[in-house]
Amino acid sequence: MSSGGAQTVRRAEHGPHRVVAGPYGQGGRIGSGVEAGARVGCGGEGDGRADREARLARTGRVRRGCLVAVRDGVALLSELSDPADSRLWRELLRDHGIRDIASLVFKDRFGCWGHLDLYRCDRPFSAAETACLGRLTAPVTTALRRSRAQTFVVRPPHARLPGPLALLLDRDLRVLAQTPATSACLSRLVPPGCGRPAGHACVYDVAAQLLAVEAGADTHPPRSRVHLADGLWLTLSAARIDGVLPSERRHGIAVTVEDASPAERLTLFARSFALSPREADVLHHLANGGDSHTVAHRMSLSAHTVQDHLKSIFTKTSTNNRVMLLARALGA
Repeated sequence: MSSGGAQTVRRAEHGPHRVVAGPYGQGGRIGSGVEAGARVGCGGEGDGRADREARLARTGRVRRGCLVAVRDGVALLSELSDPADSRLWRELLRDHGIRDIASLVFKDRFGCWGHLDLYRCDRPFSAAETACLGRLTAPVTTALRRSRAQTFVVRPPHARLPGPLALLLDRDLRVLAQTPATSACLSRLVPPGCGRPAGHACVYDVAAQLLAVEAGADTHPPRSRVHLADGLWLTLSAARIDGVLPSERRHGIAVTVEDASPAERLTLFARSFALSPREADVLHHLANGGDSHTVAHRMSLSAHTVQDHLKSIFTKTSTNNRVMLLARALGA
């Protein structure tokens, strides 16, 4: 991309997601994930963009098994013998003149922390560009994981969900209805000044994951976690609605939003701070009320070994006592 002053980059923010449009037919989509298998795409609601972004989430999920041609750790549309094998390109991006897609997944042994889709209209990605993207994957993955770790703070008293949060989507992922507090809560994921209604990227993504599971394209459950603010983590789940409903809502998708459970927070906390399996086990036992001797007995370790694990946990999480450690991990 040229560095010329006139070649400004336009950026549309979607909470933790960003669509980037460059000057030479380049563009992209950045999503953030918080666990293995959880990838979040761009979403929005209102002014006609919701339909397009819902299609992007829907086709993007189901097409994941199609972009399998990989070079230097980067999946490329141009490496396929027939680009029409990609449902995302065939049903959506081809109409916009997209010639190539470069997809990266920022994943390490602790989880999946995000993904990046780059689009080009002018030409395919070159070997040098692909190699550069491949080299960026590891440092970006580490930075994303560390940024997630910084969200675990002691929650202030006001950091609570305002009430039951749920949405009903139709088969095309259009929002049919939602509880009164839902929009206000999820609008906090969208930075101010966007000039449009709140975009519920996380809602589209978890619903699209349900479609992917139903289509046999993925086996991960339709659940995801997202950090709202002030140490408050949310869990989103999607499921089909059956029963007696008006025809336009029959077989719709219900998406529920709730406070992440203590067990979910502990697991995510351990992954974000790169705790070892043993250290994660120690953390879980501490959260269940065990002291060093109890933890040692449960894990068949010596009390000295447990203390060594605790020292390592304190160092990695920048805490110096168990009370602060559990307050951050559990959000208490």
